[in-house]
Amino acid sequence: MSTNLYQLAGVIEAPVISEKSTISAEKDKNFVFKVKKYATKRQIKDSVELMFKVKVDSVRVLNITGKQKKSGRTLGKRSDWKKAYVKLASGYDIEFTAA
Repeated sequence: MSTNLYQLAGVIEAPVISEKSTISAEKDKNFVFKVKKYATKRQIKDSVELMFKVKVDSVRVLNITGKQKKSGRTLGKRSDWKKAYVKLASGYDIEFTAA
């Protein structure tokens, strides 16, 4: 691992729990995480393997742009964030209720 363990522990912010991500996790072992904006695919892979003791097959990354929101007359913008789809190798699984 090229980065230290402390940095890898901070790469993953939270799992994304939605209907789409739950179906993907049950069907194809694809798990969805909200990650730091600066995170690379390699850092995300190492972080998931370190935190959940699993073997990662592949990582896909999306940059989500924040939406424009209005509150009265003022115009605001939500923050941009990064989402990672992590596919596990066969024989591995992540239980969020136990973790």
